[in-house]
Amino acid sequence: MEKVMLSVLTACLLGIILLVVGLFLGVSFYSGREKPSPFECGFDPMGSSRVPFSLRFFLLAVIFVVFDVEIVLLFPAVMVVGGSWMWITGYVALLVFLILLLGGVIHEWREGSLEWEV
Repeated sequence: MEKVMLSVLTACLLGIILLVVGLFLGVSFYSGREKPSPFECGFDPMGSSRVPFSLRFFLLAVIFVVFDVEIVLLFPAVMVVGGSWMWITGYVALLVFLILLLGGVIHEWREGSLEWEV
């Protein structure tokens, strides 16, 4: 146990030393005219590279990630439902989770976040 603690302490100390050395000897950030300009294979840019993206698309992507994680959380329950050792509390917890998922989908639907057209 002492060897593990010593190796963890050594790794943390080495990381801190490398961080400090990197801050002092690191590359300075060049803030000239070329840094904020877009790079388009050596050609002059056709337009602005700082085009704002659609917030609706971002919200749709976040909703997809949230519901995707919730579906992954349902996989173990699907495997256990057919088994004989899932008690009534497991079924109730699964039902509550599914009701919460359905409530979230209905809320997003009524809010209009699931509309794909711009």
